[in-house]
Amino acid sequence: MSACPKSSWGWVKALLHSIYDQPDAEAVHAQYDRVLDALTDKLPDVAAHLDAARAELLAFTAFPKEIWRQVWSNNPNERLNREIRRRTDVVGIFPDRDAITRLVGAVLAEQHDEWAEGRRYLGLDVLARARTRASAEHATTATGQPELEPAA
Repeated sequence: MSACPKSSWGWVKALLHSIYDQPDAEAVHAQYDRVLDALTDKLPDVAAHLDAARAELLAFTAFPKEIWRQVWSNNPNERLNREIRRRTDVVGIFPDRDAITRLVGAVLAEQHDEWAEGRRYLGLDVLARARTRASAEHATTATGQPELEPAA
């Protein structure tokens, strides 16, 4: 939204959300092209900005559809930041830099323990399937046929 006039935020935001509402990767890329076409006439700076960021904005399409929502979201980071803020607000003023480092380190260690015990945002089975799928796509030749032997 930094390249967009404030009066157009609602319209541009609706267009961007339409990209993420698509059912598959092909539809996402096609909708992205349609959004760029719509923005080119009215907001050429925004269109140029989005075109330059295409790879980053559409990177989620390389993952399986069932984890797109987790890939889009930064909820785990926000939750962790809220927990750190909550704990540091309780203390108020820290005597020195080491004290805050110890407190934040303890919060991070606690979060790591929760992750290690199985409370994961992304399941390992889904990540393994994504990796298998990416490997299979990488091993496919331009003809669409899987390679029989790895290239030397």
